[in-house]
Amino acid sequence: MEPIPVCDYEGSAYRTEFWTRGRQYEDKVERIALRKLLPPAGRRLIEIGAGFGRLADLYQGYERVILLDYAPSLLNDARQRLGRDGRFDYVVADLYYLPLASSVVDTAVTVRVLHHVQELPQAFAEIARVVRPGGTYVLEYANKRNLKAILRWLLRRQPDNPFSRQPYEFVPLNFDVHPEQIERLLSEAGFQLQTRLAVSIFRFEPLKRLVPIRFLAALDSLLQGVLAPLSLSPSIFLHTKLARTGTSPSPNPFGPAHSASARAGNST
Repeated sequence: MEPIPVCDYEGSAYRTEFWTRGRQYEDKVERIALRKLLPPAGRRLIEIGAGFGRLADLYQGYERVILLDYAPSLLNDARQRLGRDGRFDYVVADLYYLPLASSVVDTAVTVRVLHHVQELPQAFAEIARVVRPGGTYVLEYANKRNLKAILRWLLRRQPDNPFSRQPYEFVPLNFDVHPEQIERLLSEAGFQLQTRLAVSIFRFEPLKRLVPIRFLAALDSLLQGVLAPLSLSPSIFLHTKLARTGTSPSPNPFGPAHSASARAGNST
């Protein structure tokens, strides 16, 4: 069986080249959305695709935080930035094969990850496996039915029909996904939708240059819930709960079957 391709950021300058070039607005509004959706506290949280730990400061209420990524260099960057905080474990792994026991985390998070995922059913099934029954999965995805894409399609400036249910792979391993497809696949994996937020509503470069970022972020925050039913924003955040029953949580999150070598720079 062929392995599922994974988008590999190993050795990239993701933090210095992507996040320092005019994306303060996106960073602010994504943080606002996560603060609204994340349970404030818990025993264990895992962020899958954590990269250099951009969002790690939002997890202060959790006893243990697992930052997981496919790229060791990004996790090394995260460890250097976060210092000696003993709550963090740094895990190098493939999201299709999480090196965790079943039902061991209270909360799972994926932000700017699903647009690189080719096989969403497998990814959601694996996340459902490691979340405890009644636990939370907060996710973000790139919405193919956003307003800009609709206008571009109507003007014949993009080939993909934003109303079709199929993912749009605009470059290799970069997918925009239809809201109905995402929510159907989550339901099939056992997740029940609780809250939807429209995020990055004003992701328009001329606007970001003309209007103060603080004002745009504040307006985005006010509209995230109001505009969510329309699903027209380029980024959508969801808060879901795992409905199914599962196995009893393991005291060891990495489980007896998984080698400690999966952990990169474990803080403990």
